[in-house]
Amino acid sequence: MQTDLINEARRQSEICNACRYCEGYCSVFPALHSQRSFSDGDLTQFANLCHNCRGCYYACQYTAPHEFDLNLPKALAEVRRDSWETLAWPGPFARAFQSHGGAIALFSIVCFAVLFWVMRSVGAADGEGFYAALSHAAMVAIFVPAFLFPLLSLAISLRAYWTLVEGDPVRMSHVVRAIKAVANMKNLASGHGEGCNYEDEDRFSQSRRYAHQAVMYGFLLTFASTSAGTVMHYVFDLPAPYGLFSVPKLLGIPGGILMTLGAIWLIVLKFRADRNLADAKAWNGEIAFVFLLGFVAASGLVLYVLGQTALMPILLALHLGSVLSLFLLTPFSKMAHGFYRLAALVRDAQNTQAG
Repeated sequence: MQTDLINEARRQSEICNACRYCEGYCSVFPALHSQRSFSDGDLTQFANLCHNCRGCYYACQYTAPHEFDLNLPKALAEVRRDSWETLAWPGPFARAFQSHGGAIALFSIVCFAVLFWVMRSVGAADGEGFYAALSHAAMVAIFVPAFLFPLLSLAISLRAYWTLVEGDPVRMSHVVRAIKAVANMKNLASGHGEGCNYEDEDRFSQSRRYAHQAVMYGFLLTFASTSAGTVMHYVFDLPAPYGLFSVPKLLGIPGGILMTLGAIWLIVLKFRADRNLADAKAWNGEIAFVFLLGFVAASGLVLYVLGQTALMPILLALHLGSVLSLFLLTPFSKMAHGFYRLAALVRDAQNTQAG
């Protein structure tokens, strides 16, 4: 990890530890104030606990032009991004995505869409609906490895993270507590429950919290939709296409709408927010990731609406290309932050319980 980023985060954390004005703001400060000195692992843990809500910055009396020049949200954001790049496997892909995420996401969508289009052109089809454009066997052959690879990559990365933060053996109570924190996004509500200062220093807002929840729950619904379709296909011998009132559609359509609206909302908030309180090097990759999520959801909805028209094959190729891109880029994009943040919350639950 980059020594200069760690040392700057350590300097600012030591000042915060002496001040303690922000103790109730989020999970970062109780964790920070429980320590007298900070290892690299401690600082990495604080960074991944931080949700960049910025309330501490606007409340701080030691920000510029004070000589201490504190900007803890930015310092932790830089350490957080560096930890993802350092711990990712393979690492060079993560660094590339953070710097050129937009170009990489767009290039991968186009390339995979062309691949699917070529496969259709050579006759890889064997059924009704979407399977008339691309066979079920071909989809399975492509997407199963693409689904397993990010799981392997993330497992290697999270094991390295757990070693760095000196995590203890995990108990179910730790996991439950962490999942509860993720489910209600409590760290985006701040300690007082009024929300973040993400958009405006003088105004608390729940917008970022709700936008994140829309994306997260939308993604979970679409994942549940895909899982339901898989069970129906292999267990009950009910292959696609499915009707409007089938379980996959009843889960997938609301999920796609939530993901699309949430992604648009997050992008708007990103452009409104002060970039000086975030990691400038990660901005391109973060926007690219949110765009990719939104494109996956929106293209799926458009495909459903126009799935019976002549546009179906090209829409299917674009949608599958975006889904495949999302899968393969997950360990190197901000999609990985959800896994790191859950791990950080589990570790925080361990520390709190031990204290």
